[in-house]
Amino acid sequence: MSRSSVPNRTEILKLKFTQSIGLPFQKLLPESQIEQAIKELSIKYRHRLFDPFVTLWAFLSQVLDVDKSCHNTVSRVIAWLATENVEIPSTDTSAYCQARKRLPEQLLQKLFEESGESLEIMVTPEHLWCGRHVQVIDCSTVSMPDTLENQKSYPQSNSQKLGCGFPIAKIGVLFSLATGAAIALVIDVLNTNDIKLARRLYQFLKPFDVLLGDSAFCSYADFLEICRCNCDAVIRKHNSRCQKLKGGVIVGQNDKIVTWHKPRTRPKALTLEEFAALPKMLQVREISDLINISGFRTQSVSLITTLLDTDAFPTHALTQLYRDRWDVELDLKHLKTTLGMDILRSKTPAMIRKEIYAFLLAYNLLRSVMWDAGTTYGTPPLRLSLQGTRHHLRHFLPQLKSVPSPQRDCVYSTLLKVIVHKAVPKRPQRVEPRVKKRRPKTYPYMSVPRSFLRKKLMVA
Repeated sequence: MSRSSVPNRTEILKLKFTQSIGLPFQKLLPESQIEQAIKELSIKYRHRLFDPFVTLWAFLSQVLDVDKSCHNTVSRVIAWLATENVEIPSTDTSAYCQARKRLPEQLLQKLFEESGESLEIMVTPEHLWCGRHVQVIDCSTVSMPDTLENQKSYPQSNSQKLGCGFPIAKIGVLFSLATGAAIALVIDVLNTNDIKLARRLYQFLKPFDVLLGDSAFCSYADFLEICRCNCDAVIRKHNSRCQKLKGGVIVGQNDKIVTWHKPRTRPKALTLEEFAALPKMLQVREISDLINISGFRTQSVSLITTLLDTDAFPTHALTQLYRDRWDVELDLKHLKTTLGMDILRSKTPAMIRKEIYAFLLAYNLLRSVMWDAGTTYGTPPLRLSLQGTRHHLRHFLPQLKSVPSPQRDCVYSTLLKVIVHKAVPKRPQRVEPRVKKRRPKTYPYMSVPRSFLRKKLMVA
């Protein structure tokens, strides 16, 4: 067979990615949706090996792999082309790295948001809380290489000496309580207040959503903003912000409807006009809950919610909902520890943001596979192991792209069956101390810049 009659390398790679990564992702992010996003964003590109499709799928496989180096990704591409009668690309990573730089940030952001929305649409009424979609909000941080560009856009902590720390970005994320998928993301500098990030996330709430969060997001103005979005909130009470809760009509045990008065001092985030426009008072529900769980530092919590209907939203349902808020901590742990987003690798702010969106897109891919597995075999999707799903998916990918098309669905069905084989059990009495047993090496911490230490060694 002549080389001219063989499909070009890009089509071969697109076919292999579609057969492997694309198969479990086809319900959440089909190729047609990527084409539509490229068209809507008016993205122009040349027909080369690493076009937007191949670059995107290579990027996803990179963040899903344990070895996240570009060399490993290019090596995978070469291995997939080795069995075809085509020219093998160079082992140099520059072409792939340049392709990632050309990949628009807006494309990754749009595909990530659509992936979360597509998975949320699959939620059936039996997976809803009291018939409502619940979005959980939380913030975290990620570090990145210590380059001048990263330091300028995402400065390190003020408590660290110059040249001894790493740039840190703060992220605010909305997670779906039903699917565990990430719905929306905002990125800012380290010293950004949590509420400031939250206010940028309200635009992603849909009417009748319930926003669930801890005390960092408890603010009079924000409760009103959430109500204006035709949504409701269940937030843990912030003692320093909720001193104006007066009166009260008891509607249940440890449950009463109170009047929350407008604060006397204007929050820094609001202008004089915005603060003056706030109503004088707001009717909310205050619920007290005792936590008798071994290992929990918190023994009691007070919740503030705009859900005033005690028949539709009973007290025990609201207290259990807040206890389920802990799942968002596990979601962030999966992103940062399981997938390795805690320490990013890119050297420019633009690539840092792209890398974060790629991680979240890959995370939603795993959540979509877990949702398929759980709903297919009658197991709660949130009880499945994300790390186990990641391992099984990586092991099944070579088979998915190598078997003929009629057998591919059978292999995928086997993958789903393996994923649900061992669900993570509920262990309410499990208590683990926050200590480290393995001793670290006795090297001192860096207290002066590395360049100074190098000069000191050379003099010695």
